[in-house]
Amino acid sequence: MNRQQQKLQTRQKLIDAAFALLDENKTLTAISLREIAREAGIAPTSFYRHFTDINELGLTLVDESGLALRQLMRKARQRIEKGGSVIEISVHTFMEFITQNKNVFRLLLREHTGTSLAFRSAVMREIQYFTEELSDYIVSHLQLEPQIAHLQAEAMVRVVFSAGAEALDASQLEVNKLSDRVITQLRFIQLGASSYQLK
Repeated sequence: MNRQQQKLQTRQKLIDAAFALLDENKTLTAISLREIAREAGIAPTSFYRHFTDINELGLTLVDESGLALRQLMRKARQRIEKGGSVIEISVHTFMEFITQNKNVFRLLLREHTGTSLAFRSAVMREIQYFTEELSDYIVSHLQLEPQIAHLQAEAMVRVVFSAGAEALDASQLEVNKLSDRVITQLRFIQLGASSYQLK
């Protein structure tokens, strides 16, 4: 392994360590640099070779969280092309993501309304990317006008993210019921957007 690969591997260890420490009791601002370094198995001084401070690491975590979620939803759309309900597959994929990556989604939720303006802005940017991708998909597949598609996407993202917050501490049975409810709500939004355009 060359020096550059080693550096990237250590950087990833720090990112993974920070995610591992973000449980239901610990926020990003409550985690110390030493804790992260210990969890990653590296010397605290090595941290600064990869990030200028905890804030820079935090912004990287937000970016990684948003990217992971968007990539997963792109895969969901590929699954849709093989057949099945767009809304059902998307909701089940989203809930699977939360069940398997609780700390990743917890970070997005917390920092969306957190005290740091930089973190709030970063999360809002990720949600905006997510909304725009969904809006583009609606325009191309449902032939809605871009303005209506964007409003539909925005409403859907809000419903799904709100449900995600509920799913974090729910049992699998509760997650299944929640998914069914969200699927119905998203269908209401889709029907509303379609009939609004027809006026």
